[in-house]
Amino acid sequence: MHSVALLGDPGSITDSENDPILVLMRKWMEKNGPDGTLIILGDNIYPTGLPPFSGFKREQAERRIMAQLNTFKKHQGQVIYLSGNHDWNKGRSNGYQYVLEQQEFIRKELNNTHSYLPLDGCPGPVSRPLVPGLQLIIINTQWWVQRGLRPIGKNYNCTVETEEQFFQELSLLLEQHRNDCVVLAAHHPLFSNAQHGGHSTVKQHFFPLTAAHKKLYVPLPVAGSVYPVYRKFFGAYEDMAHPRYRRLRKKLLRLLHQHKNIIYAAGHDHNLQYFPIRGNHYLVSGSGSKTAFVKKGGKAAFTHEHKGFFVVDYYAPNEVWLRALEPPTLLSHAQEIIFQRKVLGS
Repeated sequence: MHSVALLGDPGSITDSENDPILVLMRKWMEKNGPDGTLIILGDNIYPTGLPPFSGFKREQAERRIMAQLNTFKKHQGQVIYLSGNHDWNKGRSNGYQYVLEQQEFIRKELNNTHSYLPLDGCPGPVSRPLVPGLQLIIINTQWWVQRGLRPIGKNYNCTVETEEQFFQELSLLLEQHRNDCVVLAAHHPLFSNAQHGGHSTVKQHFFPLTAAHKKLYVPLPVAGSVYPVYRKFFGAYEDMAHPRYRRLRKKLLRLLHQHKNIIYAAGHDHNLQYFPIRGNHYLVSGSGSKTAFVKKGGKAAFTHEHKGFFVVDYYAPNEVWLRALEPPTLLSHAQEIIFQRKVLGS
């Protein structure tokens, strides 16, 4: 009846014709047409979103986002962008200006007021029915960890006045759709076996600069361990260990554990991960243009370090499938569907 594609962190795509993710996405678009909703889970333009001023950085950022939009404009169904930390100028204090600039650019190119949600950098929640029995809810998790101005209240056209009201509104929406399948889209994951979840490789202890760039093999065997240990137990603003992120995660999980059949979809970490926990399903779908280490095991039923994205296929109120797609390669002749599981239905 409906298909939801969940594409995270596509901000490094530069070739609208030949990029393997966009080629795969065009196949999904052609197959599903108006019965497909495409959700882009943030970090839409690397490295710092869309600058609100002219110059080389602005031109480069426009080229990157147009590489995506030239493809997505052709989709007959809904296209909805969320914002991530990079879209807010990497969380810097002037990030609000950047996200407003990106919002207006994308809304104009797609000719749709609701193609960038929540609007105006507000925390949300925003709710949209897709088909009977399938509900989309969008929240702005970057709002919670953002430095500088964080819009809230009527003065900024936001629907909630306080943090407490945000959780009240989200709780009300989840209760209203208790018998539906809910896709809850955000940028920051609630579970992750990768860097933002505090996991690192032995290589990163000896060569910590590879976290910034895979080719920076500068050996720092003792001092190098400080960085991954810090991110695991204390955390940068974008890490689960950071107090703001940790507080948001705790409150969201406390709320979500009261419900079932929720698919929480996020990006942020550059890989594919799936966690089935207490009747809900937690995704990391952040390998739209980059890949990074992800640890296997733990609470994860599936982890994969490869470019790709998750799809939620909704057949009827009692049958929902989760699938992970990746572009097939000439070397491996891999299938496009690399993981699938029925997440609702007997």
